[in-house]
Amino acid sequence: MTRPLDIAPVSEWGFFPQGQMPLLIAGPCSAESEMQVMMTARGLKQLGVNVFRAGIWKPRTHPGSFEGVGTPGLKWLQKVQKELGMKVCTEVASERHVFECVKHGIDMVWIGARTSANPFLMQEIADALRDTDMPVLIKNPVNPDIDLWVGALERINQAGIRKLGVIHRGFSTNEKILYRNEPGWQTAIELRSRYPQMVFFADPSHMGGDRKYLRELSQRALDLGLDGLMVESHCDPSCAMSDAKQQLTPEDLGKLVKELVVRKPSSDNQEYREGIDQLRAQIDVLDENLLFTLKSRMAVSEKIGRYKREHNVAIIQTSRWDNVLADMVEKGKAYGLGQKFIEAVFNAIHDESVAVQNDILADGKE
Repeated sequence: MTRPLDIAPVSEWGFFPQGQMPLLIAGPCSAESEMQVMMTARGLKQLGVNVFRAGIWKPRTHPGSFEGVGTPGLKWLQKVQKELGMKVCTEVASERHVFECVKHGIDMVWIGARTSANPFLMQEIADALRDTDMPVLIKNPVNPDIDLWVGALERINQAGIRKLGVIHRGFSTNEKILYRNEPGWQTAIELRSRYPQMVFFADPSHMGGDRKYLRELSQRALDLGLDGLMVESHCDPSCAMSDAKQQLTPEDLGKLVKELVVRKPSSDNQEYREGIDQLRAQIDVLDENLLFTLKSRMAVSEKIGRYKREHNVAIIQTSRWDNVLADMVEKGKAYGLGQKFIEAVFNAIHDESVAVQNDILADGKE
């Protein structure tokens, strides 16, 4: 069950220029020096970017890696505020980080994927943010667990933070894929449908892991109706101390943004309205047919469950299901349906079928 969140519209934050689409947050992966921060910020300011991001504390897998400059870097962000009039934000992963950001007047913080997956850290950060009016953005957890993401939002919101948003950066995977992280757009779509009033950013830099993928991932995010982008930008990416491959110069970021097509939420065009209504009516009928077909399939599953019980046969027949799934994947390809989609649909159907049969064996239903 989705609990309501008390969220202030992003238009009330005072962070983004009026009419800016998409909303933009940009800056280096890491704040490395005062010169690097200021050069990058000046370049972004010329593009019309008003929210500057920079990592101060960097969570790294191995000790000895560059873990950020720490608290001294917050003074560089203060200089960006003072000299350029930009809003500044950084990642926090502990109570101490929050206290340091509040003390230095940082405008906004975000919570990274590793931290958002840890309810203990989320509660610690929520308690530290209590009684502040600081906007908070929460990245999706490293794994596609939407309830874990929602739980992180609830903890921050219950601490009184109403200026609340999310960043979709994709999910970690051991599979060999094109991008650094699996985009997992379906999870983003589901969260968007639960909280349509909440500002929603995509992070194509961490999703792609390489600047050559930034345009296609950014456009995909806008096609899905997300509000904005958080993009990593460095005055000289070749010299970056972290994630050099995925950062753009401010100039290249400007070129990328100009190439993006911003989609409207809807249209008042009469032809569009009539056409979309007709197509949605067709979808409604097809969906009802799907429900009827699924009901019929589960009725057969019940009969199979009774038959197995009568003959003392185990519910799960692994080899049978493997063959069925492989067959469905091949038939799905003939219809132009992707393998992942077919596997997801039929595995869900199989799981429900097993549950139906298990109830029959456990309860002795007739």
